[in-house]
Amino acid sequence: MSLLSLLLVLVVIGVVLWLINNYIPMQSTIKTIINVVVVIVVILWLLSLFGIIEPIDSIRI
Repeated sequence: MSLLSLLLVLVVIGVVLWLINNYIPMQSTIKTIINVVVVIVVILWLLSLFGIIEPIDSIRI
């Protein structure tokens, strides 16, 4: 994945979170939970992408 496509994905995720936070009426606790889950998933995805952790597909529960 090129750096440009990585930045594009991060910008799209940020814009979608901003749209959810500003234009979808819901409780602030639900918005906070959504934001935290998305941030954790993005961090895990980035760590996997750069090879710091194993790919998420190979993790078995």
